Amino acid sequence: MTKSLLSSLKVTSRPEKTSDNPILKRREKLLSKLDQQLAMANALVNGESYTAYREKWQKNPETGTQEKVRIPKNVSKWFYKRNNQYFFEVRYANKALELSKGNHAIEVGELDSLTQTITTVIDAVVAGEVDELLASIADKSPLKKK
Repeated sequence: MTKSLLSSLKVTSRPEKTSDNPILKRREKLLSKLDQQLAMANALVNGESYTAYREKWQKNPETGTQEKVRIPKNVSKWFYKRNNQYFFEVRYANKALELSKGNHAIEVGELDSLTQTITTVIDAVVAGEVDELLASIADKSPLKKK
């Protein structure tokens, strides 16, 4: 008797949908924005320019068919330089997260440390260390569904 092809695959239960768990949904949204900030910081450190794109369906005037095009979009930097030092803010819902009582920014220091700082923040988000902060901002949101 031959071994079936399906038995060679690793079969598992269906993973939980992000939309079913608001904590995971908030975490993934923040992680995607942090990845974008990391790409911007890498470009700054390497002396390159960074452009973020979004995709949009648009009608081609020549053929009349719908096609997906990439359009550049403006992305605000969460890092800035003051007094020859770099600082980084973790933002969610257009607000800087209060990482500790009264403190919204992370002191990075030199430009070379910026990518490592953002990577550390990403690791903290993956570990669930900012879930309470994200939940508190989501609870205050006027667009909260009832």
